[in-house]
Amino acid sequence: MSYQPQPQTQPYAAQAGEPPLWAPYYGAPIGAAVKRFFKKYTVFTGRASRSEYWWWALIAAVVNFVLQLLTTILGATGATMAADGTAVPGPGAIIGFILWGIWGLATIIPSIALGVRRLHDANFSGWLLLLVLVPFLGALAILVFTLLPSKPAGQRFDVPGSV
Repeated sequence: MSYQPQPQTQPYAAQAGEPPLWAPYYGAPIGAAVKRFFKKYTVFTGRASRSEYWWWALIAAVVNFVLQLLTTILGATGATMAADGTAVPGPGAIIGFILWGIWGLATIIPSIALGVRRLHDANFSGWLLLLVLVPFLGALAILVFTLLPSKPAGQRFDVPGSV
């Protein structure tokens, strides 16, 4: 068995089509962003482009709105008033709460991982995501960080071939 050199490939930015999973996908369409979100379920290394991050944020917001609407509609059926005047949702609300719980459990870890990768793309440590624990100002800071453009120095977080 003899060694045969492999042909040299071009960098991922110069190739046509979707970049490898370890690389950020700049200008990702919505379908690719969602697919990459689930493929990189627990990947906290590397980077995520603004489009990958914000397309997922839009999808998550829409799903949460639909689940809230569903819970409200199901809870309105059979709702009663307590003696102190507060509304008690009907038994159908339990279905909405269960679906919301399943959705939340299924997406919490990949959402955190995506947030860490987005911070990496802007050349920040992923640990800054803990700022969301600071009421109001922490979430505002993270919003600003996720809106910042990509920085070439963020390549230090890349681990080619890791995914």
